[in-house]
Amino acid sequence: VKPMTPRCTVPKAVPVGKTASLHCHESEGYPKSTYSWYRNSEPLSPDTKSTAKFQNSSYTLNPTTGTLVFHAVHKGDTGRYSCIATNDAGFAKCEEQEMEV
Repeated sequence: VKPMTPRCTVPKAVPVGKTASLHCHESEGYPKSTYSWYRNSEPLSPDTKSTAKFQNSSYTLNPTTGTLVFHAVHKGDTGRYSCIATNDAGFAKCEEQEMEV
């Protein structure tokens, strides 16, 4: 079963240095969906250490739960965030939401 449009929760404004939690979830898809996050239409790597572009970011992305946590946000984390739920039958994307740091 193709995933439904996921429900995304993105904080509107977060003070520099604080923790920010972004959530993405849908429950219709079968098999269970995996989740990927995008900032300004660019995919966020689940492994920040292996990607030079994300080495300064301090986030954890869990593709199974759809949770994206920034441990200490900085100005560079400001942007439009969206999430895509994917399974064998297809994918669905939530609306982009702005997070300001």
